[in-house]
Amino acid sequence: MLLLALLVACGGNPASGVATPTASSISLSTPTTGVTATVPTATGGGTDWTTYHRDNTRSGYIAGVPDPTRLVSLWTTHLDGAVYAEPLVVHGRVIVATEGDSLYALDLNKGGVIWHTNVGTPVPLATLPCGNIDPLGITGTPVYDPATNLIFAVAEVSGPRHLLVGVDADSGALKFSRSIDPPGADPRVHQQRAALALANGRIYVAYGGLYGDCGDYRGRVVAVPTTNPQAPILTFTVPTPREGGIWAPAGPAVDDAGDLYVSVGNGAVTSGAWDHSDSVLRLSPTLQLEDGFAPTQWASDNAADLDLSSLGPVLLPNGLLFIAGKSGIAYLLRASALGGVGGQLQEQQLCDAYGGAARVDNVIYIPCSLGVLQVTIASGPRLIRGWQAPANINGSPIVGGNTVYVVDRTGALYALNRQTGAVRARLAIEPTSRFATPTLVERTLLIGTMSGVVAAEIA
Repeated sequence: MLLLALLVACGGNPASGVATPTASSISLSTPTTGVTATVPTATGGGTDWTTYHRDNTRSGYIAGVPDPTRLVSLWTTHLDGAVYAEPLVVHGRVIVATEGDSLYALDLNKGGVIWHTNVGTPVPLATLPCGNIDPLGITGTPVYDPATNLIFAVAEVSGPRHLLVGVDADSGALKFSRSIDPPGADPRVHQQRAALALANGRIYVAYGGLYGDCGDYRGRVVAVPTTNPQAPILTFTVPTPREGGIWAPAGPAVDDAGDLYVSVGNGAVTSGAWDHSDSVLRLSPTLQLEDGFAPTQWASDNAADLDLSSLGPVLLPNGLLFIAGKSGIAYLLRASALGGVGGQLQEQQLCDAYGGAARVDNVIYIPCSLGVLQVTIASGPRLIRGWQAPANINGSPIVGGNTVYVVDRTGALYALNRQTGAVRARLAIEPTSRFATPTLVERTLLIGTMSGVVAAEIA
């Protein structure tokens, strides 16, 4: 994959107190890392936000939220590393994962640390063959499982290796830790950037490569059951000799039947038979390849690094699916019959897109590199281009009520009119990563930054 360069930084704000990890019914290993904590306190509530863009379709939408006349800064909390993952909200607390290999619970109202769990030592960039995050810790957005009350996250730790950890949402206690590296994979050249998904009683974890596409990596998805996460992992590997990373920050999208949809990067093959790279693939709950789509020009896309992996698939009403990538061409697909090579219902030159889109009914808000773009799916079906924000307003959007919220990574949060794209409000914040996306709970917006988390209020 070829990513745009990302800024990196880290800060420090150690929490006080120490707690010892406790065993649980699903713990089959002994965690070796510590948990620091303060006594948990009640915080403000609201609807929780437990996965990337709030639901398994990755819609990023909440209805009924009042539109702002202004955005007000609430608090800023500096943590032990940059925050690339989207913050979650569980039981009214802000759950944050950092590149320092830590998970935090913060008070929603004031930003104070409720608990802090470090799960390992992050990997210095100098020890990796390529990449652009330094150090490399937890990058993919975690997911919360209400059945076990665990927050699942994947941490890259010294070795290097990737650990799947389960942390109690209320106490921060580390309940289990296990290797989640796919069989046969080289952990040094695989990066876990995609958001985790929870479905079918399993945690799904997708892998791509490091910035620079170094080493012998292939895109993979692995899965373990939530009630027995030490069980042997299920694995899907993109059938290409090399590359084909699954790295879009939105992670797998999951439909009502439990099938997963992933976007796949450029593979090593540039002629001959399609190697299922530069694609959207549908996987069964047990990670069997069911169907796929690739553009007619997949081979030249591969050669030029113009693949579809940079945006997560967007599931739409009426069984449709939207995808765009680095080439600037967008595709409308039938989710139940992706169509193979050239099987799109429609294609249209729209924009190159990076991150995770938001969706309200049949309207999509796409994180285009030259500004968030509104696209409507009309009868036919057809793609109809709408308003586009200025080029600097190009982060991964969410929608609350009639307002689109999006970050300018150089240091601003914008509120845009959902119908017209007009700026309702703007608030200066700290710099963020390329793929930062807001979280919304009632009137509070939360954004991960290069040194922690900022919170803003809709006023």
